[in-house]
Amino acid sequence: MGLRNYGRGLLFSLIFTASLQAQQLSPADEATRKMAVDIFKQLIEINTTDSAGSVTAASEVMAKRFRDAGFPESDIQVMGPNDRKKNVVVRLHGSGKHKPVLLIGHLDVVEARREDWTTDPFQFLEKDGYFYGRGTSDMKDGDAIMSATLIRMKKEGYVPSRDIILALTADEEGGTSNGVDWLIKNHRDLIDAEFVLNHDGGGILADHGKPLMMEVNATEKLYGDFVLTATNPGGHSSLPRPENAIYELADALTRIEHYQFPFELNPITRAYYERQVPMATGQRAADLKAMLKTPPDLEAVARLSKDPLDNSTMHTTCVATRLSGGHANNALPQMAQANVNCRIEPGHTLEEIRLALEKVVADPRVKVQFRENDNVLMDHGSDRHSYVPPAPRKEVFDPLDKIAAKMWPGVPVLPNMSTGASDGVYTNAAGMPTYAVSGEQYERDDIRAHGKDERTEVEAFFRGVDFYYVFLEGVTAE
Repeated sequence: MGLRNYGRGLLFSLIFTASLQAQQLSPADEATRKMAVDIFKQLIEINTTDSAGSVTAASEVMAKRFRDAGFPESDIQVMGPNDRKKNVVVRLHGSGKHKPVLLIGHLDVVEARREDWTTDPFQFLEKDGYFYGRGTSDMKDGDAIMSATLIRMKKEGYVPSRDIILALTADEEGGTSNGVDWLIKNHRDLIDAEFVLNHDGGGILADHGKPLMMEVNATEKLYGDFVLTATNPGGHSSLPRPENAIYELADALTRIEHYQFPFELNPITRAYYERQVPMATGQRAADLKAMLKTPPDLEAVARLSKDPLDNSTMHTTCVATRLSGGHANNALPQMAQANVNCRIEPGHTLEEIRLALEKVVADPRVKVQFRENDNVLMDHGSDRHSYVPPAPRKEVFDPLDKIAAKMWPGVPVLPNMSTGASDGVYTNAAGMPTYAVSGEQYERDDIRAHGKDERTEVEAFFRGVDFYYVFLEGVTAE
């Protein structure tokens, strides 16, 4: 062990021990925390990006952990459409009193370049009270927590009232081999469940360390990629002309940047804001009340929309994420292209948004196409739209309310809408109501998923481990 690694390990041990002493955890809780962080480290240090990584490698190490914990081979399946994108599915058998519950989490992560990061994104690093690495918050933390919980239950001989199925899968972040979609289409019997718990969302929203609310994602936005393409005959760069594919594309992107989609609330987001009103103070309290009126006060909406989280909750959002253009340094560009990523409010189809972008761009020289998951460009967008929010289930929210009241006294549990997107789009569409539930705390102004120096707070992770065991037991106790 190198000196730097020894120092990191010693610091982690001190923090870990102090945390245990402060909370007076049982030996089982201590062992589960240690197991969870061991799994967490192992997963972070396996590259599972679409470009160069292997989800299969992560699935196989998890399968070994489940075997070592006493799960029989017949209850562990590693399968997928190709050698790099295999998923792992494991089942803890229950009494059969109720239909199974499915836990889902994705093993793949967004691309991360070493030169962009302060640390190595594929090295698990504990520093200044945080765990760093690609996937620490999206979502190998959740994979580790769910896996450690299931292993603990197996070792303790716990018999739930329903089978608990865990599926750790590929290509939630992109790629052509989405694991949840593939399992539903090819092995529905392995993962069929009455409802689904997705660790890829929800959590304790905090402001400067103060917990504000426990969010449960009961609906989510629809993900969509659109491609803007400007073309031009080009020519010699010594003879510039006003017609320039890059300039035309830049003008189109500027118009999209300054366009705001209409304000919208659905039943989940309206309830989310209504429950915030008693907790809010000052201008925010006044703006929330004014925004919730019929018709809404659009000045209040504009003030609230300055916050990125509120803006994304109340509007469809579209943003340029990738650019390419030109073919030579000394030639006028013959083509310039941009990917525009949209997160779409429930009820709107991908084709509606493509047409809206076309109208905003308002330039026949710039073509607006829809990009399918397999990267095929289509002149007509899909009619796919996000699902109708499922009704809250008592077997999920009753134990959740009780546990949250004990662990975070006074912090309300609020169903809300995920402003991103997750594999819940597949499970909900398959008739399995899906809820994103997590006991990890995150700061509203320090969300680093998909970004540089992704991290999660050490203590938040451990509290999430403690929470999930009690929560899953509550969901499957009767």
